[in-house]
This record gives sequence, C-alpha cells and structure tokens, in this order.
Amino acid sequence: MTERDHHLLVHQGAFAALGEEGEAVGGRGAVPQGLFVRDARHLSRWQLALDGAAPEVLVPASDEGSPRWVLAPRSGLGEPPAYTVFREQALSDGCLVDRLRVVRHTPAAAPLRIALTVDADFADLFELRADHRTYVKAALRRTRDVLPEGVEFAYRRGGWQARTRVTADPAPEAVEETGTGARRLVWTLAPDGAGEAVLTVRAQALPGGAPEPGNPPGTVGDAVARRARTVEEYRAGVRLPASEPALAAAAGRGLTDLALLQVEAAGPDGEALLVPGAGVPWYAALFGRDAVLTSLFVLPYRAAPAAATLLALAAAQAPDDAAATDPAARPGRIVHEVRHGELAHFGQVPYGRYYGSVDATPLFLVLLGAYTERTGDEALARRLEPHARAAVGWMLDHGGLATDGYLLPRADEGGRAHHHWKDSPDALCHADGSRPAGVVASAGAQGYAYDALRRTARLARTVWADPPYAERCDRAATGLRDRFQRDFWLEPQGFPALGLDADGRPLDALASDAGHLLWSGLLDKEYGAVAGRRLLEPDFFSGWGVRTLAAGQPAYHPLGHHRGAVWPHDNALAALGLARYGLHDEARRVARAFAEAAALTGGTLPSVLAGYDRVDSPTPVPHPYASARESRVAATPLALLTAIGGG
Repeated sequence: MTERDHHLLVHQGAFAALGEEGEAVGGRGAVPQGLFVRDARHLSRWQLALDGAAPEVLVPASDEGSPRWVLAPRSGLGEPPAYTVFREQALSDGCLVDRLRVVRHTPAAAPLRIALTVDADFADLFELRADHRTYVKAALRRTRDVLPEGVEFAYRRGGWQARTRVTADPAPEAVEETGTGARRLVWTLAPDGAGEAVLTVRAQALPGGAPEPGNPPGTVGDAVARRARTVEEYRAGVRLPASEPALAAAAGRGLTDLALLQVEAAGPDGEALLVPGAGVPWYAALFGRDAVLTSLFVLPYRAAPAAATLLALAAAQAPDDAAATDPAARPGRIVHEVRHGELAHFGQVPYGRYYGSVDATPLFLVLLGAYTERTGDEALARRLEPHARAAVGWMLDHGGLATDGYLLPRADEGGRAHHHWKDSPDALCHADGSRPAGVVASAGAQGYAYDALRRTARLARTVWADPPYAERCDRAATGLRDRFQRDFWLEPQGFPALGLDADGRPLDALASDAGHLLWSGLLDKEYGAVAGRRLLEPDFFSGWGVRTLAAGQPAYHPLGHHRGAVWPHDNALAALGLARYGLHDEARRVARAFAEAAALTGGTLPSVLAGYDRVDSPTPVPHPYASARESRVAATPLALLTAIGGG
C-alpha cells in the first residue's frame, strides 16, 4: 500500500491506516496498515466478511476524517444483494470505532452472517520499515482473553507492555480461534421489522506507560464530535486574511491537521502538554527541530504551541550526566527525537531520547526569543533561563562555536550521516556530486546559531538583567557572522557555500540553505539581496517552489531528497527570509506557487515535491517517499501568509 491509496485517520498521537474497504492487513513498507499509538501497532488485522466472503464495495470511502463506504455481500450474477451495509469509521482518543448499518431489502432473506477477524501484533514502528531489519525479543508473553463484549489482546516483555481491547454492541455471538493468533468475532444479524440493524465495534489501544482513557468514544458520532472539538479549540481565535483566499484555504486545512497531529508530552514539572508531533506514519512523536519550526510558523496566529514546545524540550534537555551512556547527550543539548516504543525502551534503537541533531539546540533558543518578543510573556523566559543558558553553553563548547569557530556535529555521536534537516548521506556535496570526507559545517546551522545568540542576548539584556552575558552572546554572534562571510561566500557564484568540509574548504553546490541564512539574518544586506534573488532564478525555482539544489549541476536530481526536490517548510523559511531582506515580490512568488500547488493536491501539500519544472509538469508531483502528513508542512501556509504580510 502506498501513501496515496489508503485512508488515514489521525487524532493526537494515534493514527489508523486502513485499506480501500476499511480493513487492515498488517504488513510493512511505505504505510503499514493498522492502528498505531506510541510507536506500537495496536491493531494489525481488521477484516470484515459478509456471509463468508470479503464485501463488495458499491461506493468507495469518502470524507477522510470519518470515511464512509457502501458495501454489500457478494451475490450471484444478475442477483441483487439481499442486504446493503453502510460502513463508517472514526478515530479519537486512541480508539477506532467501526459502525455497520445493515439494511435488508428482501423480507424473506436469510439472516446475514457478519465476521470480523482481528489481531494485534504490537509490532514496533521501527520493525515495519522497508529495510527489513529484525530485532531479537526474548521472554515475551502474549495473551488473548475473551471478554463478554469481545476480546482483549495483551503483550508483555519485561517492563514494557501494551493491550488492545476490542468490544462490540451488540456483543458477538462467538469469539472464534483462527489458528494464527487472530480472533474472529461473529454475529448473525436478522434486521427488525424496519429492515435495519446496527453493529458498532471498538478497538481501544491501551499503551503501557500512558494512563488508561477514562471514557473512550462509544460511537462513531462520539468520536467524530471529539475530533471536531479538538479542531475547533485549536482554531479558536485564528483569523485568516481574505486577501489571499487560496493561501488562506490551505492554512485552514493546515490548522485542522495541526490540531490532529498534536502528541502528548511532559513539561519540566511533569505537567501534561500537547505539542506538534512531527508527522504520520513514521514520526508521530516529539521531534525537536520539527516541533520548533512548526511552533515558529504558527506563532503569529497561536502562541500556545510554542509555549508547550519550549516546556517539553526543556524537560527533555540533556542533563549533566547523560553523556556517560549516550555520547550525543552532552549537557544543555536539546533533544532531537523522543520515542515510547518497545525497541526504544530496551535500547535496541537509540531514539528513546536521541540528541543527534546539530540544529535543535539553536532553534530552541530562537523559539524562546521569538515567543517572548511576540507575546511579551517574560515569565516563561525567566523560568527557562537555566535551560537557555545551558543550550548556549552547549553551542559554544561541545557544539564547537568557541573552539572550532562553527557549530559542528561530532564524529563520535553516530546516527545519521549529517545532523541537520538535510540528513541523507549525499545531501551535503560539491556541485559535481562528490561527497566531502569528515565532519561538515553546514551553512544553515550557522544561521540558526547566529540568530540564537542574538535573541538570547536580547533576553539577557531585557529579561534576565545580565548585560555582561548579553555582551558575550553578541560578541559570539558578531564573530560568527564575520567568519561566515569570509569562509562561506563563493565570490564567482555570488552565493553562499552549502558547507565547509573538515579542512575548511567550501562545498560549492548551490543549495536552498541560502534561504535559511536569509531567515536567520546571517548575511549582510548586500549579500542577502543577491542570494535571495538568485533563489528565484529558473534553475532554483521550479514554478512550484525553490529546489533544494539548483538544476543544471551534476549533483542535481529532481527526485533527489535533498538534491533537487522541493520541500514546503524549506520554502517557508526562504519566503520569510526574502521578506526580511525586503524582497517582497520574490516572497510573494514563492507563497503563491505553494498556494496553487496546494489547491491542485486537495488542499494538503505532501512533505516533499519532485523538482520537475512546472512547464514540464503542470500538476505538482509528490515525491514517491513523501510522508502522508507533517506538522511543519501543515504550518507552512501560515508562515507564507506571514511572509507576505498576512500574519
């Protein structure tokens, strides 16, 4: 199943990926089917049979938020079915609700036999990726207990456990074994005199380490209403401009997605928070970089996500003693990724709390400064002062600013090839496509560090009453800016380098990172104007957005994840940067291109577009490995509205 032939239901950390009939058959790959909560598959099989066979689909699903089907039992050639089944599904609070309304058309028809085969394999998301890795699991225990209203599946391995409770109204007549571990729930429905009967089945995920929900939804209508309340509360008070209707429409859809993509997190005092989850299907979790960028994009319209993100990241900041077990977890560093699954629990993947990011820490400081400036809420800046100072300390010391002159990843930290958002192995390269050896100082990360130091200096001066510390941050920022323009600027190309290799030589590939430098304000005004206009030249600008790498270079490929594809959030930062340098016409071109792309893709942009030129492809082409939904993409239209003066 690809990401474009499924039905995806999402609600605050839980998601269900279902096939064309509303079924789940497990599997792995681009979008594995099932119900997922906290990195575990709580439902791996959910297959309906009518009179012993898969139903015939008369009307395929519509309405992604609560898909509906019209089904019928299979009948002989030329014989109309005796029954029609109207199916509707919804998800809220980790519970999938499936409603079947059975309508009888032939009064003398035999009762309809309905069977639902269900199973829960509790597979970790990392087991379901297409790389087919396997993980040793010892001393695990599975149980399947029949309940009066259904069946409960349970899984335990040491201190990690999870359960899924399947219940129905009316209760099944039988719960049958299948020989595979799955269970078959069986009903025989004979509709009443009105010719109708209703069956509602619920699959409630009960993940370990999370409180059991006190009141799961009992009906599809209840689940739909809860989902609607989540969206209504998130959108309350947000006003979108009428002057940009296409972009405002995309922003409205983005706000709905942002409401549903929220995940639970805890603050420094254990307080419950809702923060932007990075996305589904693979990233329904707290990611430092993604949560910060999403919060920054939303900040002019809603401040609550920024406050929650700052508190959650402060709570997960690397403590003084963490590096003894994780070389990346140096004191003050902001977490890149937080996972709750079985493999993370047992350390079989390093992502329980993973710190392998060079940019989450400066971006945390950027968000704290921007939030304080936007809202005037100095209390949060005071509360997080120790965390902010620790983050600056990491940048200057272990991050390399004070010792190496630039913010750098470390070779001993493992993880991805590169520790910023362009993290694929070939992302940082020369124009001819060759890869540098050793650690690379990426251009974008230096911009984030510069902005972080400037904003922290303002906080020190205006909120913390510490002028000497403010002066120290300002001096570090000025030194970084001077070094950057000396070492990174490619004079023949009139453009900044993508990075510096381990020997200080510039990577001469022309890349979209220049837009991030405009956003952070690292370039002098003259250099910034030249670089900004260059981003709108035809080799960079596809007509749908700015490519990650300019076409015409040997390194370029329109489907290269970071070598030519077009990323919405990358363009949002570029548009904000263009506006910062007074290039308003250019910012408007980027914003309107994305508004038109969103309108042609159903209102929701994929996480990545192919870099094909608009002349060759008058419809935007989603990248084949684009995520289904991402928070930073959902927030992109809001950032674009801000860039052109709407926020």
